[in-house]
Amino acid sequence: MRPEVLFPVFASVTTLPGVGPRMAKLIERLAGGKVADLCWHLPAGLIDRRFAPNVADAPIGAVATLTVRVDRHEKPHSTRGPYRVICADETGFISLVYFSARDDYLRKLLPEGSVRIVSGVVEEFNGGRQMNHPDYVVSVENRASVQIVEPVYPLTAGLSPKILTKAIRAALAQLPSLPEWTPAELLSARGWRPWADALRAAHSPETMDDLAPSAPARERLAYDELLANQLALALVRTRMRRARGRPVRGDGRLRSRLAALLPYRLTNAQQTAIDEILADMASPDRMLRLLQGDVGSGKTVVALHAMLAAVEEGAQGALLAPTEILARQHFQTLLPFADQLGLRIKLLTGRDKGKARETLLADIASGTANIIVGTHALLQDDVAFHDLAVAVIDEQHRFGVHQRLTLSAKGGGPVDVLVMTATPIPRTLTLTSYGDMDVSRLTEKPPGRTPIDTRAVPATRLDEVVSGLERAMGRGAQAYWVCPLVEESEVLDVAAAEQRHEALQKRFGDRVGLLHGKMKSAEKDAVMARFSAGELTILVATTVIEVGVDVPNASIMVIEHAERFGLAQLHQLRGRVGRGSEKSSCILLYGSPLSETAQQRLKVIRDTDDGFVIAEEDLRLRGAGELLGTRQSGMPRFRVADLEVHGDLLALAREEATRILAQDPQLKGPRSDALRVLLYLFERDAAIRYLASG
Repeated sequence: MRPEVLFPVFASVTTLPGVGPRMAKLIERLAGGKVADLCWHLPAGLIDRRFAPNVADAPIGAVATLTVRVDRHEKPHSTRGPYRVICADETGFISLVYFSARDDYLRKLLPEGSVRIVSGVVEEFNGGRQMNHPDYVVSVENRASVQIVEPVYPLTAGLSPKILTKAIRAALAQLPSLPEWTPAELLSARGWRPWADALRAAHSPETMDDLAPSAPARERLAYDELLANQLALALVRTRMRRARGRPVRGDGRLRSRLAALLPYRLTNAQQTAIDEILADMASPDRMLRLLQGDVGSGKTVVALHAMLAAVEEGAQGALLAPTEILARQHFQTLLPFADQLGLRIKLLTGRDKGKARETLLADIASGTANIIVGTHALLQDDVAFHDLAVAVIDEQHRFGVHQRLTLSAKGGGPVDVLVMTATPIPRTLTLTSYGDMDVSRLTEKPPGRTPIDTRAVPATRLDEVVSGLERAMGRGAQAYWVCPLVEESEVLDVAAAEQRHEALQKRFGDRVGLLHGKMKSAEKDAVMARFSAGELTILVATTVIEVGVDVPNASIMVIEHAERFGLAQLHQLRGRVGRGSEKSSCILLYGSPLSETAQQRLKVIRDTDDGFVIAEEDLRLRGAGELLGTRQSGMPRFRVADLEVHGDLLALAREEATRILAQDPQLKGPRSDALRVLLYLFERDAAIRYLASG
């Protein structure tokens, strides 16, 4: 239950004065529907009205606060003309300009002969100074009503700055006094104020420096958010460790035979990862490990060792993939090994229906199937395992936490979980998103992977690229041609692919295939089978081929409008080639002009093929909020913390969370109430309940 002290913070914004249903919808679209959401909606700029020059000294284009005498009113000659109020001080004149204004209102606001304080942007017109619709017009006696330094907030259409600012002020006015969760010595060392004071200070910047992530008020709030994140993950980890697993050791008979079957020796990184995974499985505690590996680093073979250990123990292993293409690819990769080892491996997808599906489910439930590869179909209620000991989840960022828990709960008893990702994750995001897991990283590639020549080419040279493709096809090469991802419209994405397919077909005929996510599974499989068999020379596709496609003879990758893709995606797509013995190339076709960020992105992808370096650059260029996967379920979205600049605070929060639980694993000590309030404040309570079950 949420602590009562936080009730005002989690009340609806409609409880704030002046916020009715219509305004509440606009505020919810912008920041969220709770009072807390407004509190985290921090200013992005400020207007400084402290500059109070004479009229003659007021710079054009600057905000100035002037004390002037109202000289006269000049009504417009036509209904469309501006209404002018001519004002002056001892140094010169300035016109206050209003459009569509009411005469009676302005004469009451600015009586002739009166002295008024006006504040706004000074502009020039016909050689004279003017101020269009001043932000403030007050009498000298009401000078205090002018907000001298005014925060500027991000807005949404239909929501005025005054209404939003008023709502935020009302939200801040009802902030409760919360128990302090940060040790006094840290507050003192960092110069941090109590939480509520820090929040009010963040909303009341005096200078541009106060808007920086490194400003003390914002640092304090960022640390609180990171501590809540790290404490939640540490709690999950502690509870996971307390949730007893079962030792799964196996006798090694299948794994030793697998070593003889592999056409290459394992890399040192693969062997280290396997040793770490097998040690986890042999432990009485449940395994929850993240296996990070770059494109082509050999994660599937590592996962196979884990599943073979389970089979040696008389149990089952399962591998969950996010797409049918990837599930089938895993199945085809594992099938030859399973056959030679005398194991029964089964594939379950949403396409399986009727009797065939019933037979599959019976094999899984009886234990006849040793290893089961599948898509989301594995998560359906009627899928029951005989004895699931290890669950491998590939491309974790495409699944929510709920799906991970669903599969791990299907074992009947404790299930070890191995999560894999081919999208290298920057260390800071690993800590904030997967801090409840142990991490293994594959930093080497198995021998035999050929380097990929990557070049950026302007779209104006499209005809040259097509001609080069024709020459390569004459030498027996195969190519992918990826069309741009238009996130706003899958339809546009498909249309782009269909248009490129049609254009290439006119030149190359039936040797050009088309693959996109809107096609039926059977159609996709048929196209992939023809490409794999060499019947198709060019495969035009959307990003549906980003993962799980392995055609060793394909040695050319053309990515159209490469500037529209993120670094991680470009790296994944490039990884579809360089899998055979032929020299491979990747052509990044880009449209001009390129933004500075797009130029940097293309430079990074040209200069390195190290996925971990690329991931760090992606974080630097795009920010944590936009990085691939961070907006998807299971990944945190920070409201104040900025992982690009608050890395030191993340390390500090991690150390503190570890220390807290080492001293008080049940959160029942002197700081426990304050720490529980912290978790609820940043809505990490749900994560704890959610993750603790698995």
